[in-house]
Amino acid sequence: MERSEILKDLAAVFRWTAKLNMHEGIANHFSVCVPNSNEDFYINGTGSHFSSIKASDLVLVEQKNIEEIKKNPSLVDPTAINIHSAIHKKASHAKCILHIHSKYATALSSLKDPTLPPIDQNTMRFYNRIAVLSNFGGLGFEEESKKMANCIGNNKVMLLANHGILTVGQTIADAFDELYYFEKACETYITALSTQKELKIVNHEIAEKTAQEWENYSTDMGNLHLKAIRSILDKEDPSYKN
Repeated sequence: MERSEILKDLAAVFRWTAKLNMHEGIANHFSVCVPNSNEDFYINGTGSHFSSIKASDLVLVEQKNIEEIKKNPSLVDPTAINIHSAIHKKASHAKCILHIHSKYATALSSLKDPTLPPIDQNTMRFYNRIAVLSNFGGLGFEEESKKMANCIGNNKVMLLANHGILTVGQTIADAFDELYYFEKACETYITALSTQKELKIVNHEIAEKTAQEWENYSTDMGNLHLKAIRSILDKEDPSYKN
């Protein structure tokens, strides 16, 4: 994919995340690697609201200039630089990284036991497939960022205790599909807990079977999801592509 289309994809995901109210205004951050690189990446700049980000707003962070960028917090949030740089370098499958403090995933991250039990198809998608950084150590500066990079392993989803959620993928479409469905899974679980009724938890065999079925169902679902989102944005407000 051409670099220009990659940037449009990421801008579309920013816009859609805002539409879903999964954002925190100008906080949180998404990044995507430059093609054929695991160290150079594009990321949202400081002060950019998710609902108005355009492809041209994304800031290129290269290893040759990363130290200079770190000295300029008005350009890119220092925590964003640390978190994304550390994970991109450590996890080869993290070509795209999406980090937010969405309502339901963050609620799950605040529980003493942040396990997401298999109670429906969406929660089963993530069965035994979530990395959990269990010890919150403050904002995502260098030490905390290294902990995140070391924790994620080969997983696509990492729950950050007392903090929020982070998903990764080989593509923007894959990372966003994980993010979207994880938030939906958390919403179902938190809503079920609020009834104070006993949960009907599926057994290990069925939960694992369903998770594998999710993985094998269609490798193109993420692409189709993002394509549909861009189609809607193209009609409503195509400025994200500028």
